[in-house]
Amino acid sequence: MPETVTQSDLDSAFTREVQSRIEALAASAQAGAFDEAITLFVEAIGRGGVIQAFGTGHSEAFAMEIAGRAGGLIPTKKIALRDVVLRGSLDISALGGSSLERNPDIAAELFAIAGAGPNDVFVIASNSGVNGSIVGLALEAKQHGHPVIAVTSLDHTMRVEPKHASGKRLRDVADVVLDNLAPFGDATIELSGGIPVGAVSSITAAYIAQILTIGTAQRIAAQGSTPPLYISANIPGGDEHNKALELQYNITRNA
Repeated sequence: MPETVTQSDLDSAFTREVQSRIEALAASAQAGAFDEAITLFVEAIGRGGVIQAFGTGHSEAFAMEIAGRAGGLIPTKKIALRDVVLRGSLDISALGGSSLERNPDIAAELFAIAGAGPNDVFVIASNSGVNGSIVGLALEAKQHGHPVIAVTSLDHTMRVEPKHASGKRLRDVADVVLDNLAPFGDATIELSGGIPVGAVSSITAAYIAQILTIGTAQRIAAQGSTPPLYISANIPGGDEHNKALELQYNITRNA
């Protein structure tokens, strides 16, 4: 008889998959793999710039880890696909399905809506790294002279065809590429019958976002300055602290 796989077995297997990747990312960080990206963050903030974070689908969670959260850097903005509906020219019907994510034609408008300053740096997350809006925005940022940092799965992106007319993947456009270590297809374990489950890219991307944030804050502190960090709005004085620094950096939070 085939061996029965229990819920506990699956939980343990997934935990091992997550833990091994977090440990690998931690080792890479200690070896300096994140240093170039952190330098770009520090230089942008030092020049009065902002970190522009973008991700589509589940990768929007990465942008949310970078921008506007407790313990995070204040000179940050989150770009979202829905901006082209909420603040741009498209009708709400454009938000249905995945066509907007794959549409390269929205990149110019999305970039314009972001209102990037001359010293801003873009950090763009996409597990596949091939969709039109992702590659398109990266190209727009580069064409306007902004550094681009990519967070993507190298295993996945190199096994799928680019969807942008340039024939490029996000990794081909970026100045710095950070591998989220997710496997092809994202799922890390299988149920009986070979059904894939246990996606990991959101977890590793969140870890990468926090390592970048911590490294940037530490570097700014080492230079003798106070890192501009959010504190929770749910503790006394949080709103006042955050709003004062948002005004200093001319940050307006959007949905």
